[in-house]
Amino acid sequence: MGENNKIVVAIDGPAGAGKTTAAKMVAEKAGYKYIDTGAMYRALTLLALMNNTSPEDEDKLASLLDNHDIQFINSKLFLDGVDVSREIRSQEVTNLVSAVCKHRKVREFMVEKQRDLARGGGVVMEGRDIGTVVLPDAELKIFLKAALKERALRRKKDFEMGGESIEVDTLIKQIDTRDRTDSQREIAPLSQAEDAVVLDNTDLSIDKEIELILNKIHELEKKKIKIKGED
Repeated sequence: MGENNKIVVAIDGPAGAGKTTAAKMVAEKAGYKYIDTGAMYRALTLLALMNNTSPEDEDKLASLLDNHDIQFINSKLFLDGVDVSREIRSQEVTNLVSAVCKHRKVREFMVEKQRDLARGGGVVMEGRDIGTVVLPDAELKIFLKAALKERALRRKKDFEMGGESIEVDTLIKQIDTRDRTDSQREIAPLSQAEDAVVLDNTDLSIDKEIELILNKIHELEKKKIKIKGED
C-alpha cells in the first residue's frame, strides 16, 4: 500500500478518546503525514454555519464541498486558503458536526478525498471509520477508547484552551449522545475493525500509548522490507 517500507496507519475511536493527540505525535515521531478526517467534516460544518445551510440539507452541503477548498498544510486545516484550525473546534461546530457527516453524498466526497491523501503510504489517518470504511486495507489499525468521564474531562480542557467554558456534566451528555449518533448512523458508523489493535487509554500515559503504536509501526515496516527482499 505504501512506498519503500512506510505503511498506512488508521486510528479510530469515539469522541474524546485522544485520537488527534496520538495521531499527531505518532506521525511526527515516525516521519509520517498526519491527516485528521474529523477536521474535514468540521470544516464543512463551519462552512454550513457561515452560509446559513441546514446540517440536514444534504444537497446544499454537497454543493458547499464542490465550491470550496479544504486542505491540510503542515497538520493545519485550511478552508479556501485560510487557517481555520481553531474555529473548527468551537462548541457550535462540535454540536452540529454529527448531523453534517451522516449524509451519503458528504461521506462519499470525503472518503474519496481521504483515500487520495493516503495514497503512497507514510500516513497516519484518524477518524471514526478509517479502518472499516476509508482505508480497510491499512497495514495497521488502532482503535482507541477511554471511559466516558475521562473523555469529557479531556474535552473540557480543549475548550478551556480555546477560551470556552463548559461543565463536565454537559460534556458527558453531549459525548454520550455523539457516541450513539456515530455508532447508529446508517452510513459508515463508528465501529471497531476486526483486525484493529485496541488500546484503552483511560489510565495509560500518552508516552506509553505512543510507544506502543510506534513499536507496531516499526515491526510492520521491518516485515514489509523482508517481504520485498524475498520477492
